[in-house]
Amino acid sequence: MNLLRIYGSLLDQQHCAWALISDGREPITGTGRLTDLPQRAERVQLILPASQVLITRARIPHSARRRTGSVLAFAVEDQTVGEPDANQVSWLGSVDDEDALAVVDKSGLARWHLALNAIGIRIDEVHCETLLLPIQTGEWSMAWNGSEGFVRTGTFEGAATDSGDQTTPPLFLRLMLEEAKTRNASPTSIALYTTMPDTAPDIAAWQHELGTKLHTAGTWDWRTAPPHAGISLVQQQERWRGFTGMAARLRPAAWILGAALALHAVALITDWTLLASDQQALRKQMEMQFRGSFPDAVAVVDPALQMRRKLAEARHSAGVADSGDFLPMIVQVAAATKTLPAGTVSAVSYESGQMTLKLASNENTMVQTIMARLRQSGLSVDAAPNNDTSTNTLLIIRAS
Repeated sequence: MNLLRIYGSLLDQQHCAWALISDGREPITGTGRLTDLPQRAERVQLILPASQVLITRARIPHSARRRTGSVLAFAVEDQTVGEPDANQVSWLGSVDDEDALAVVDKSGLARWHLALNAIGIRIDEVHCETLLLPIQTGEWSMAWNGSEGFVRTGTFEGAATDSGDQTTPPLFLRLMLEEAKTRNASPTSIALYTTMPDTAPDIAAWQHELGTKLHTAGTWDWRTAPPHAGISLVQQQERWRGFTGMAARLRPAAWILGAALALHAVALITDWTLLASDQQALRKQMEMQFRGSFPDAVAVVDPALQMRRKLAEARHSAGVADSGDFLPMIVQVAAATKTLPAGTVSAVSYESGQMTLKLASNENTMVQTIMARLRQSGLSVDAAPNNDTSTNTLLIIRAS
């Protein structure tokens, strides 16, 4: 069986890197437009960058597991930007007494499906590069390209890091280790994989800064990861081939299949009914908590949003700045962008808790780096859609 891996950003559905993996052969690799992709692969994986997949924990109803839907989206609403329906949330597995969930921008993923369908390629699986990284029990694994990378902290967990250098590890890695200490879940060591030649940091300096043992584990590349590595965030049904001219011979099987589909439909309707009931119960609980805190409220339309607004009003009444005010936000933005070259940020505007940052560049790597730094500062950030001819990029920033 041959496997086609496509590495692409959710912000760009026109260009990608790819690898065609066949049993017993060296992978065939390439980079370019979608029209250059190999055709007729038996299995297709879309690989998303670590910075574009949020892996988090939550507690969800048992019936909502192994599903992608609104119940899971509402479970991580406080950790995501925008409306719950804007994200596709997938259950990865259980971690202790919680559930590991992966959050992906739904519209960006849908655009990838449309773009690849247009050239006759169907995605079978969607993976995050974080969970393709090898990992050993009790140990963390980190991929590093010389300036930034990502960490896999468990079977179902990991995150992208901010920037660092030869002697200074990423700040976010230090924060992850400190948080793990509070849960008595510190790793015994960190295996460091390099993704580019000659990018290995000073291991002794990093160990001194982190207070954790590190060791080099060689090079790593998503192109050569084992075919069955990782956990698919979205998995399509198996493709059906070779039934042409076999209708008469398969008629008995068709009756059996029809009966099985009927039973499946009944089970599906029952499942969706249970999910709808769980969603209503969660929303009712949110409304009760809001009304308990604010009994004078006339109507409750969006309890989470209304609660956030009431909290902001209470802070303003007490003379305390809210995280969505201009001054706290501009301080965080300034700290996250202070190392950028002069002139990179060409304009800043603010209105109603939302700040717009205009960058005098549309270079994808730089934009992704800035977005990662802003997120590490505790802000929620999205890139606004822009036409291909513009040299500017607009970042929409909100308080988390």
